[in-house]
Order: sequence, then structure tokens, then C-alpha cells
Amino acid sequence: MDLRQAVLVTGGAGYIGAHCCKALYAAGYLPVCYDNLSSGHEAFVKWGPLVVGDIADSRKVAETIAAHGVIAVMHFAAFSAVGESVIDPQKYYQNNLAGTLGLLQAMRETNVLKLVFSSTGAVYGQADSKPIAEAAAGRPINPYGMSKWMIEQVLADYRRAYGLNSFSLRYFNACGDDPDGDVGELRDPETHLIPRAMMALQGHVDFSVFGDDYATPDGTAIRDYIHVADLAAAHILALKHLLDGHQGGAFNLGTGSGFSVLQILKAIEQEAGRAVPHVVRERRAGDPEFLVADSSAAFDVLGFRAVSSDLTTIVRTAWAWHRKAHPLRTA
Repeated sequence: MDLRQAVLVTGGAGYIGAHCCKALYAAGYLPVCYDNLSSGHEAFVKWGPLVVGDIADSRKVAETIAAHGVIAVMHFAAFSAVGESVIDPQKYYQNNLAGTLGLLQAMRETNVLKLVFSSTGAVYGQADSKPIAEAAAGRPINPYGMSKWMIEQVLADYRRAYGLNSFSLRYFNACGDDPDGDVGELRDPETHLIPRAMMALQGHVDFSVFGDDYATPDGTAIRDYIHVADLAAAHILALKHLLDGHQGGAFNLGTGSGFSVLQILKAIEQEAGRAVPHVVRERRAGDPEFLVADSSAAFDVLGFRAVSSDLTTIVRTAWAWHRKAHPLRTA
């Protein structure tokens, strides 16, 4: 009989959620995946049960928590495309913010008061050309970032009022894939830089560099790229701290250094052996110039350290997954 303690993982059939489900199982927990499968993949649910549902359905969430004896929640269910959020902000506030309120209601009703929340570096908005510390948050420049920032404020209020303790983990550019090839980055349409560049390399999509006139060394935007395996490890650390009685807080997850779009394309070229075809277009609305995380607080409090986020490992694991996953993309 499996006596693992259950953790509800909203959005657990998605890219980051599925990697965290695998990490939870390896750490001795039972991940209960709760996902509406609007963008997740049933095939990614391999380490625990799947419940198909929406986070806004607080009754169903509560029933799921009670049925599986859930002790804590990891919350990944959200829309996350910056450009789309600018065009259709209602979609983002309705799903991300209102949906989270439904989830929190269910948690309070079932007295499950521990949450690890997937936040974002987009809560910082337009940053300076140096790593960003947590105190700089609160200036998002797009509805996606604003929806996540609003959720963080809600969580702070719920911590004070209801004792619902939570960690908000702010990460910037999640990337790379499971070295074992069990799960990976797979969405339709693909919007993230690394997988889309690899699809362009194989002739399946066009690839655009949005803006080459930023005040950066090569004119393209700079981001902090963190391997999804490091993100998953950080979520386990945060969960264990909550279970040990920590009240939580907000922390960056990153490497402290950034790469430009052109540097990423060059690394892909070195791994794949040929250049990524691309065109340069105007900047996208809502895209900041520089986003790099100061993760010293996460190291001090959680013991977090990025160990798999060198660019070589990121690109190597992504390229291996992409070549394997491509038949699924076109099926």
C-alpha cells in the first residue's frame, strides 16, 4: 500500500507542473494532478491520479482535496503569454486571478493551508540592467504580470487573515527539459523562444526576433534562463519549509546572469550544427529589455541553488526532447 502524502498540483499536466509532479514523486509524495487540459497533456500525468477540472470550480477542488487527503497545494494553472495578455486582458484576469480565488476558497473550506504558487519575473516590469531583488516588485507592464502580482497580494492578505501560508516563487524564463525524456515543453501554438527556435530549425514554423534596438550589447532582450529541473527542486524545498511550519514569502528563482536572444540562437546553432533561420521584427508591447533575478534570498532561506541551468545543459536537454516530441506535435 502506498502511504505517500498527497499534494494537489493544479496545472500538473503542463510543462512546469509535470516536471514538478515527477520531482514530488521522487521526493516521496503523491502528486494529484488537477488540470482542465486546455493546454496540458494527459500523457504527461505519470506519477499520480488525474482529475480533470477547472480551478474556479471551488466545489470540485474541495472534493478532490478531501478525496485524496491532500496536505498542500502547488499552483501552476494559469495563462502565461505576455503578448496575448495585452490583447485580451480579461482572459488573464478571469482565469489567473478569479480562478485562484476559487482555488483558495476550496483550500480554506478543507483546511489545507499550505500553497506553493508559481509566480513570475513579470511582476517587476521594466527593470534596471542589474539583477532584480524581491523588493523591486509591483511594477508590471502587462496584464499577465499584473494578474500574478495581484495574486501575490491576495496571498499576503490570506496569510495574515486566515493563516494560509504560501511561497510565491518568481521565475523568469523556464526552459530545458527532463533529461530522462519523460516530459517536456510542448504547447500549441508554441510561443517560447527556445522550442520555437528549434521548430524553426526543423522548418515547421517561422521565427522572429522581436526588437534588435534595445540598449543591450547585441540589441536584443536579455533574460535569466532557468532549467525546469531547478525550478522543480525549488518547489520541493518550498513545500518542505511550509510543512515544517514556515509562513512563506516571495522569492526569485534564477541564475543571476542573463542571455540575449541572439546568444540563445547561437547556443542552439552550436548544439544542432546549423543556424536558426529568423527575421527581425519590431518590439512587442509589454516586453521589458532586461530581466535577471537576484536569487540570494531563495538561497539563504530555502537553500536553493541552480545546478542545471548552464546554457549547454538547457539547450542539450531541450534539443533532445524536441526531436523526440516532434511526432506528437504534428499528430
